[in-house]
Amino acid sequence: MSDNKGLDGWVSVFSTGTDYEAELVHSRLADAGLAPVIHSKRDHAYNLNVGTMSMVHVMVAPEESENAHRVLASPPFSDAELEDMAMRADPDRPPEPEA
Repeated sequence: MSDNKGLDGWVSVFSTGTDYEAELVHSRLADAGLAPVIHSKRDHAYNLNVGTMSMVHVMVAPEESENAHRVLASPPFSDAELEDMAMRADPDRPPEPEA
């Protein structure tokens, strides 16, 4: 991870050579209530990775940088948490009774 100032003062909190990794990190930060953006330097016409010319950055506003690093450093969901989330998202599952 880097902490480089980017466009208009935004901070790169994660960089990678692949779009899908950037999308995963973007989703994780967005789920935590942050407002990340993806800045890609890739030339999608050729779909090549050529050193730093092909880097994809996940960026946040400077005031969100510390929180973004904390989220990315936290452990991912456990298998039980993932299963619970998947079960709650099942559209065919009957709603749970309210307490």
